[in-house]
Amino acid sequence: MERHYGVRHHGPGSARALLRALDEQRPDLVLIEGPPEADDLVRWAADDGLVPPVALLGYVTDAPGTAAYWPFAVFSPEWQAIRWAVAHDVPVRFFDLPWAYRAATEPARTTEPASPVDSGPAAAAGPGTDPAPGADPAPGDGSAPGAGSDADAGSGPVPGPAHGRGPAPGSVPEPDSGSGPVPDPDGDGEPVRPVDPIGELAAAAGYDDPERWWEDVIEHRGMPAFEAIAEAMAAIRAESPDDPDDLVREAHMRTVLRAARRTHENIAVVCGAWHVPALTAKVPAGADAALLKGRKKAKVTFTWVPWTYGRLASWQGYGAGVRSPGWYHHLFTTEDEVITRWLVKAAGVLRDDGVPVSSAHVIESVRLAEALAVLRGRPLAGLDEVTEAARAVLCEGDELRLDLIGRRLVVSERLGEVPDDMPAVPLARDLAERQRALRLKPSPLEAELRLDLRKEIDLGRSRLLHRLRLLGVPWGEPADRGGGKGTFRETWQLRWQPEYAVALVEASGYGTTVLDAATARLVERARRSEVLAEVTALVEVAMLADLPDAYPPVLRALDTRAALDADVTHLMAAIPALARTLRYGDVRGTDLGALGTVTAALLGRVYAGLPSAVLSLSDEAAQHLRGYADAVHAAVGLLDDAGLRERWLDTLASLSGRDDLHGLLAGRFTRVLYEADRLDRAETRRRMGLVLTAGVPPAVAARWIEGFLAGGGLLLVHDAALLALVDEWLAALGPDAFTEALPLLRRTFGTFAAPERRAIGERVAGAADHGGGDDTRVDHDVAGSVLPTLGALLGREIGRREIESVGSTT
Repeated sequence: MERHYGVRHHGPGSARALLRALDEQRPDLVLIEGPPEADDLVRWAADDGLVPPVALLGYVTDAPGTAAYWPFAVFSPEWQAIRWAVAHDVPVRFFDLPWAYRAATEPARTTEPASPVDSGPAAAAGPGTDPAPGADPAPGDGSAPGAGSDADAGSGPVPGPAHGRGPAPGSVPEPDSGSGPVPDPDGDGEPVRPVDPIGELAAAAGYDDPERWWEDVIEHRGMPAFEAIAEAMAAIRAESPDDPDDLVREAHMRTVLRAARRTHENIAVVCGAWHVPALTAKVPAGADAALLKGRKKAKVTFTWVPWTYGRLASWQGYGAGVRSPGWYHHLFTTEDEVITRWLVKAAGVLRDDGVPVSSAHVIESVRLAEALAVLRGRPLAGLDEVTEAARAVLCEGDELRLDLIGRRLVVSERLGEVPDDMPAVPLARDLAERQRALRLKPSPLEAELRLDLRKEIDLGRSRLLHRLRLLGVPWGEPADRGGGKGTFRETWQLRWQPEYAVALVEASGYGTTVLDAATARLVERARRSEVLAEVTALVEVAMLADLPDAYPPVLRALDTRAALDADVTHLMAAIPALARTLRYGDVRGTDLGALGTVTAALLGRVYAGLPSAVLSLSDEAAQHLRGYADAVHAAVGLLDDAGLRERWLDTLASLSGRDDLHGLLAGRFTRVLYEADRLDRAETRRRMGLVLTAGVPPAVAARWIEGFLAGGGLLLVHDAALLALVDEWLAALGPDAFTEALPLLRRTFGTFAAPERRAIGERVAGAADHGGGDDTRVDHDVAGSVLPTLGALLGREIGRREIESVGSTT
């Protein structure tokens, strides 16, 4: 006895019906459409540690970037067939065309294949297909796999995007009957659009929505008639063009079936309904052999990896996905009171977010959903009805609350699990051990991780996350890139993605442990980099990831690039990362002795080359050089070497008084020297006074002011003489000169904080009210009220005479 069960992928109704059929048939062999290279992995389905959603990962052994997935959910018919066979000690095998054939012949590109079952070519997205407009995860899109998502549910991986945004380079698409347009049989060059079998059947039944038809006929009744579906598929295929990929796959499946019949009599065949007519047709063995002859095979490796419901969603671009995996999970795992229990969960989601929802809300929502189903003539309320009920009653019309239910419940970011002893590359095993030791469990939900680097476990977590980023596994993204490296604190945004399994396989060529692989990868990048700033950034990465063995080769590469690079701006761009590394390496316990020598040598070359680099600069070049100079000044301030800081200030002092120096740089260097106590107020005012004279072009003077005041205007607030100089200069400008200088001044003052601008305005207005002088009067009564507190802070008594002397001095 041989029975063919044509199913639709990720359909809970199909899965339930299949289990009942297998219990009735009691086969002695189960054949499932899927990659036969994974037959040895089927036994793991009996392990309680293998918890769906999971996926079979196949990759070319010598080129791990060429990979494909076969996802399974708990409600996938093929997963339930595997579980049934393993539980009943019945042999189970995959019998689709080996993926090794496609991996050997197809051009390499990343794919997120469909899973092992399909029922027609139309619905799955083609190679590079993005989600259809409007196909998003919001509830109400329908409760069954849609015509646009899984009318096919094919066994081979549909060439969808591995990252949800279209294919990326690196892997091979698995064959699927819905993988793309069928070639035009008439040969006129126009491709024939693949048919949508579910849409065809829905239209024949008078439905304008294939989702609703599948839900009413299959999911709500839980009894798909396999014979009737096979007959319908045969009728559709009789009037549809053949997909060449399908013909090859079906030829191989028939070949496997013929061999199985010689050793087994009672066979259950679980495949996409689209393939049933081809598998039951009488085709000569010679014809199938001719189609399969001469094909090359690649050496491939398979394993189980965790998957997520988010990656299973069709709106992410996965061709054989479903729009509402969380809803399907609920349908399959809930035996009774399906609608009530769902709306109770929805109320729980809202309560967790602080929305007050009572049991009365739930009762009214259930009544509304059931009433809508009756009005629409549906057997039971579906996702459309419960969504509308939730919107009207639980969410009170708030779409944001409804979106929350959609994300957390309808799609549901559930992450599967695999056993610890699952066959995997050594690098993946080492990562799993590190995750357990650091108590850092992967999760598909975005979470914030705050680390205190003074704690050993947090320091270990930081190092692991930095190492993984080097290996192309950005499990964590730094949330404070601007300045968090200089403290004992780090903040990360964590989110685990299934495709990181492929990245780990690719990175395994660098080493068998995360430490060794990250070290080898960093050294390779340093050797290949031709840009000095990139190599210096790698030095900082080596410190953050704690890769001591990478320092010697990276420093050698740094020294080589620095020796070959004569551009002062390139040298200046390299300094900040090195200074940060030297400053904060001790926080992470890193030995950076050799780096100090390299940094000092680079600074020496900057000091020597800067005088010639500032000659004859355009406005744009001066702006860039000012930015580099500011960065070097901040970096030098981080170093413990006082001699390097003094040499830097000496260099700026020798440049700031040059007549040929660009005004922007002259003003900036003067400000730096003033703040470093290299210039007193009198000298600073004198230099500003020389610039703000009638003989200096207004544009030049404005650029000097821009350089001097860049970064903040508090200096003008606290130094009335400097403010008066700027005010008098502006008042003396003629109309044309003022118009020329105004854009530069607005750009400068526009960078000041609002309180600074307000304070400057008040000082100018106050000076005007007092005849242009500075209002330095002190209210001695007000000042005297703080004397007791001030005396307590200073440890001595302060008298009114001291307050008066301050007033007279000011």
